[in-house]
Amino acid sequence: MVLTARRRAFACLFARLVLGLIFFMAGVYKVFTLTPVGHVQKWFLPFRDTFLPTWSLWAVGLAIPFIELIGGALLLIGWRVYEALLALGVVLVIVTFGHLLHEPLYPFHEHVIPRLALLLFLLVMPRESDRFSLDSVIATRRLGNES
Repeated sequence: MVLTARRRAFACLFARLVLGLIFFMAGVYKVFTLTPVGHVQKWFLPFRDTFLPTWSLWAVGLAIPFIELIGGALLLIGWRVYEALLALGVVLVIVTFGHLLHEPLYPFHEHVIPRLALLLFLLVMPRESDRFSLDSVIATRRLGNES
């Protein structure tokens, strides 16, 4: 079955909104409730017993809440989607690495795989398929101004 442009647009919209909400709400919680310092203390400092230097745990642990908040917000409005997906993909790689470092048989199907599936879907879809995004509106205006 060949997907119509409209169906692809809705597929991108729903995938982008769900993934955006997942990361945005995680960022809201980590920035405003847990706090970035609390995030580091709860999720990153337990890795002091590994080969990772403490300064790197602080740097990455402080950055991730803001990357999730901003990346999720960008996905929700559909602006700079590619860049947001790359940043959030890096977060997923870091999270995967961390979980594997402490628990080699971590159940990825609960946390990482659903997010990764949505992220990969959005990355492989042609950008023009995501018609309900701010990126699409901007691109359409640029084309209109060039003619």
